[in-house]
Amino acid sequence: MNFAIRKARPGDETAILSLLKGLAEFERLEDKFHLTLDAVTRDVFGPRPAMAAALAFEGDMPVGIATWYGTYSSFAARRGLFIEDIFVLPEKRGQGLGRAFFAFLAAEAKRNGALRIDWLVLDWNEKAQGFYRSLGGKPVEEWLIYRLDENAMEKLAR
Repeated sequence: MNFAIRKARPGDETAILSLLKGLAEFERLEDKFHLTLDAVTRDVFGPRPAMAAALAFEGDMPVGIATWYGTYSSFAARRGLFIEDIFVLPEKRGQGLGRAFFAFLAAEAKRNGALRIDWLVLDWNEKAQGFYRSLGGKPVEEWLIYRLDENAMEKLAR
């Protein structure tokens, strides 16, 4: 596959929305998908971006997306990069694009002085887990992820 990866720029909102909707469908999380074009504009290209995005193109056709944001390790006094989403259209998988996204993000992390890159993977997605291991990724076994959802936050904030 002949593809190019670049950081998203204004005008890419529809491609971002479409690819992330495809990811939600793949992950069986359509009921949790509330992203809109306005939210993409605000959160990727607004004055206080919440995340960054990169798109992969085959010619003019968007075929993949990565989204991420910065983190910080207070103990190490170093930045990190957290990958929120990586998605490649199903028909374009297995052609090196996932690896290319990780190389792109590793270079981005290095440019920003990051100590590490972190991400999550669904426990049922064994194919992705195998791919991540092939890159040198490994599960962080000594830590558990905890979450306060919207209802819990509302209750706690009262």
